[in-house]
Parts: sequence; C-alpha cells; structure tokens
Amino acid sequence: MAFTESAVETALRDVFDPELGQNIIDLGLVYGITVDAKTGKVGIVMTMTTPGCPAESYITDGIRHRLSIMDGIAEVDVRVVWSPPWTPEMMSEEIRGYFGF
Repeated sequence: MAFTESAVETALRDVFDPELGQNIIDLGLVYGITVDAKTGKVGIVMTMTTPGCPAESYITDGIRHRLSIMDGIAEVDVRVVWSPPWTPEMMSEEIRGYFGF
C-alpha cells in the first residue's frame, strides 16, 4: 500500500510535545516531509522549540514509532535542524490562540 506526504503529516498529528501538550504539526516543529513509496523511506526535517530541548528524544522516538506502524514505511529518518529557529509564529493559528499569542 502506498503512503503519501499528506498521510504522513496526518499521522504526525498523533505525536505530541510532552511539555506543551500539543501535536508537533500544529506547533510548527515539522519543516519538511519527504516520502519515497518505492523504497518505503520517509524523511522528516524538524526542529525543537529550544536547543537542548529535554523532550527531543521522546519526540523523535515518537515519530519513528508512529510512522513505523504505517503500511509500506520501512525506514524513517528524522533530522533535527536549528535553522530557521522555531518561533511562536510557526504554530497554527488555533494553537497560538490557545497559548495566548
């Protein structure tokens, strides 16, 4: 069964930042998703709210686990980057409102 970038994004809404209690997509932590349905490889480029975030391993492990249960995905590469740095403006409008921004 083929998987798509959209399906991966939807699945990543199940991965939450444990400190903020919101999913990583709406928090604006995911910068890019690449899929290769032929090889079963998925690439995720993301950031954290701050360098040295204590939840980094928890979140990246959560991504790998969530995507590993999707049909057709054989490999998940998660790359954490710091440029551009995360800002509250990257959050969805709904989540910015939730946090009072």
